[in-house]
Amino acid sequence: MKKYLITGGCGFLGANLAARLLGMGRPVVLLDNMSREGARANLGWLRSLGQLEVRTGDVRDGAFLTELVRETQPDAVFHLAGQVAMTTSVKNPAEDFLINAAGTVNLLEALRHHRPEASLVYSSTNKVYGALAGVRLVEEAKRYAAPDHPRGIGEQQPLDFRTPYGCSKGAADQYVLEYARTYGLRTAVFRHSTIYGCHQHATFDQGWVGWFCRQALVQKAEPAAPAFTISGDGKQVRDLLFADDAVDGYLCAEEKIDAIRGRAFNLGGGMANSSSLLELFEMLEKSLGIRLRYEKLSWRHEDQKFFVADVTAVGAALGWSPKVGKREGVGQVVSWIQGKRSCVH
Repeated sequence: MKKYLITGGCGFLGANLAARLLGMGRPVVLLDNMSREGARANLGWLRSLGQLEVRTGDVRDGAFLTELVRETQPDAVFHLAGQVAMTTSVKNPAEDFLINAAGTVNLLEALRHHRPEASLVYSSTNKVYGALAGVRLVEEAKRYAAPDHPRGIGEQQPLDFRTPYGCSKGAADQYVLEYARTYGLRTAVFRHSTIYGCHQHATFDQGWVGWFCRQALVQKAEPAAPAFTISGDGKQVRDLLFADDAVDGYLCAEEKIDAIRGRAFNLGGGMANSSSLLELFEMLEKSLGIRLRYEKLSWRHEDQKFFVADVTAVGAALGWSPKVGKREGVGQVVSWIQGKRSCVH
């Protein structure tokens, strides 16, 4: 039976992946430095589901990673550990680099020397495409649209690393692909748009769907609560991928790693599950019976006004497609925040 190593295993996506694997009776090793808000809560949830091995450590520690790989001998690795906020990368670019870029090379080196037959699927980002130079945008009433890209942005879009976060994730993205080409490792990359779902302990800097769902519930419970803030005009668009669908994608990629080795795919909810902030607010207002109050701040540095993943390539390669629609998914998030349900797998 395969043994799975999940770096960042107590984070949002890592915990959802671990929960699925535990439900399948698979041996799971989690690596996490437990620094993220919600990591301990997620670990407690996972321990209620089954037996798993947990290692507390940091991907910046190459010697630690080498020993971990040598000792556990994983068959499949999902590399999800990372610094995830653009704003944090601007404040501390050196730390951002050490976690995202150097930490990924540390893991690749550990695998190259001590477990070269293992598969690795890496969690990258749409930020590797930068500001999407050359993509024509049209401003509509509630969103920006890219009429020349009716299915979204594909992998042929030129790489254009922007912000320290984009640079560190982009460097790691390319190293993962290069280790397949140069050393023959069984690696692949997913470039994400917005992943959301249960067990995401969202903050203002990261996890915008969950964050705004939480703000909406605060305003519903406390009509006098202060207005929350948004960056930009609210028309910026992302595609929404529910966590269960993301987990399906990762497991499909691991199963078919030899067919996709050395390739990068845009993984997201696609055009059917795209949403602007304003459209999400409208959805929440209708479902909760409230009128949201918010104030606009200036745009975030290098923020994309539009990114929707064209999932044609990943669908063709893996036979995968998102199944949870945005309204159903947002409803599940709201119910989870309210404590009415646990994550559905």
